[in-house]
Amino acid sequence: MAFQQNSLRAFLSHAKSSLLTAVKTSEKLTLVVGNESADLDSLTSSVLYAYLRSRSPPQNAFTPLYVPLLNIPAVDLRLRPEFEAVFRHANIDASHLATLDDLSGHDGPAFKPDHTRWILVDHNKLQGALDVKFASRVQGVIDHHEDEGSVIRDSEPEFRVIERCGSCTSLVVRTLKASWDKGVDASSLSSGAAHAQGDSLTTDASMTATWDAQVAKMALASILVDTANLTAEEKVEQADRDAVKYLEAKINLAPQEASKWDRAQFYQEIDAAKRDIDSLAFEDLLRKDYKQWTDNGLLLGISSVVKPLDFLAEKAIDGASGDGEDLFVTAIGDFMAARDLTIFAIMTTSTSPGGEFQRELYVQALSAGHAAASTFSTQSVEELRLEDHSVEKLSEKPGAMQPSSEGPWQVPPCL
Repeated sequence: MAFQQNSLRAFLSHAKSSLLTAVKTSEKLTLVVGNESADLDSLTSSVLYAYLRSRSPPQNAFTPLYVPLLNIPAVDLRLRPEFEAVFRHANIDASHLATLDDLSGHDGPAFKPDHTRWILVDHNKLQGALDVKFASRVQGVIDHHEDEGSVIRDSEPEFRVIERCGSCTSLVVRTLKASWDKGVDASSLSSGAAHAQGDSLTTDASMTATWDAQVAKMALASILVDTANLTAEEKVEQADRDAVKYLEAKINLAPQEASKWDRAQFYQEIDAAKRDIDSLAFEDLLRKDYKQWTDNGLLLGISSVVKPLDFLAEKAIDGASGDGEDLFVTAIGDFMAARDLTIFAIMTTSTSPGGEFQRELYVQALSAGHAAASTFSTQSVEELRLEDHSVEKLSEKPGAMQPSSEGPWQVPPCL
């Protein structure tokens, strides 16, 4: 039975409750999960997919309810101030979201992998502990990264969509907008989930339009942030433009929401929240948007940070107990050691003092990764348009390669 048309808040509460029950009783589950960095695009694409698919599931679906799962423990939600900004517009809060903590009983005797199916969004291969236990249970994917060939080609009744796009959420919108527009017949509505959350269930078209507008704003948040409000020409695809147009039309159908809608202002609010990370400690900055994987036997990690390397260097120095020129390198080494990483990269995006958009790349490797890191540096200079770039306080010779027989090894910070 499809989930009755209702607010996003009511749906998320129902989905999380169903997950907790299923973990204890071994009921079947269909989970929709984003990548392990759990960034804004992973949040919105997983929630949107689960919400719309649950309203109109295929007849042969593994379960009629799709549960969105954030691929982080609940404590890490605090590292993502942009989430709170989006929650306010969508009329939800963090307590409504299921996280890895809610799946913590999966090692118990009642929870069986073959009682689950997994839909991947914003990535196309499970990583870490989830990959070990549930890789064979992945049934569908919508993603905008390079295809790793992990998801089965015949994914019916789910989707297998992997293509270049500015935001994964745009692809979810394109794939499921027919289901969204079809909705659910008002006569099928009942009051259970809504009343449990204090939402009055109604067949009034204005209330349904308000719910849709709230969901639309949630989806727009990641699309606009990932494409710089559709101005990042190197990232924007037609699917992004179409999704923004479609979602804004949803907002305009709700008079109260339409009267106060300003896309540029909304984008600036969410983008500013995402960049409001000055209070985070050095390790938290690296953990906020972090991914790791294994390649040719080497464990690799990468962090994306919306501040320049100079900012990170200052944070490393502020949090260090000693002194010296290598505090940044040492702090990175500690972060790598805690995760058994062979190679670790930091990608930064920021605005220069002159107002220009800029990117930086920093790579550090242990001795086992020297060859791979050196090859990457050599081969990527032209492709990524890298050039040596001095970063204060990283070393006595900013921008210089620093090989060591024992590690670490750094590719020069590059712009």
